[in-house]
Amino acid sequence: MVRTSHTRIRSRAGFPVNHYDGFLRSLRLMRPETRGTYGRALREFVRWYAAGERGGRITTADVVLYKRYLTSRKPLSAVSVSTYLTAVRRFCHYLVRRGVLRENPALPVGGNSRPRVHSRAALTPAEVQALLLVVDRSDERGLRDLAFIRLMLGCALSEIEIIRADGGDRFVGPEGVTLRVQGKGRRRKDQSVQLPPDVAAALDAYLALRPGLASGDPLFASAGNRTRGKRMTTRGVRDRVSHYLVQAGLKGEGGKRITPYSLRHTAAVRMAGEGASAAEIRDRMRLGSVTTAMLYINQSKQQPAGT
Repeated sequence: MVRTSHTRIRSRAGFPVNHYDGFLRSLRLMRPETRGTYGRALREFVRWYAAGERGGRITTADVVLYKRYLTSRKPLSAVSVSTYLTAVRRFCHYLVRRGVLRENPALPVGGNSRPRVHSRAALTPAEVQALLLVVDRSDERGLRDLAFIRLMLGCALSEIEIIRADGGDRFVGPEGVTLRVQGKGRRRKDQSVQLPPDVAAALDAYLALRPGLASGDPLFASAGNRTRGKRMTTRGVRDRVSHYLVQAGLKGEGGKRITPYSLRHTAAVRMAGEGASAAEIRDRMRLGSVTTAMLYINQSKQQPAGT
């Protein structure tokens, strides 16, 4: 636990770990997800620092060694290494503001270069069809699964957006069926997604089996014996998609890294292949930056022709 690490650091290195909690409190205006990410990343640094006989002040050499540890010993992806180093950098900046450090020793240490494409593969049209064919449409569970798989493939919905959806979030407007969504880091459902006809049809086929669905009821309910009717979890969505990927023979296909996240990536790569700009992909996928959207454009360019 963190407190044990704090005690060990105080006894071994005199590191000012009493500022750890203060640093987290200084992030109180950030989203809970962001605070959680920084907290977890910084705990790793705390554990690493405690394991070595280091001095009472963080040095640039320490941060360089920590980066080498993250890259070679963990090992983490380039994106994760950058996130972990950003947490250390912000922590040191906080210590400078508090007068504990004279300058930020983490500033000269940059993160690893980010990949030009996503590590997860996108599905080809043939693989999409293979996935859809293995979904059983004979019962409520299968129709439910088909509906959220269609939403992931056709509208780039994420797992968190799927489980946060309520019965009242689906509505019919002048341009067709629309779904209000609340993505990661969002505090309310402030964005809407227009559903293509095949996606809307799959969703309506599932909802036809749920008469009397109230506006506040979960749009996607668990079908398990003990949890029937309760809101699905992200793990539940992920497990169901993984189940179908295995059934379709797509897990580990051709050495590609295909996971439930690949369905959302597939939607983005398709957008890029159809000529969408990085800004359009950012908006339609509800991303935080154009830089992330560019990964999908690069991935689309590497997709073999006709797939």
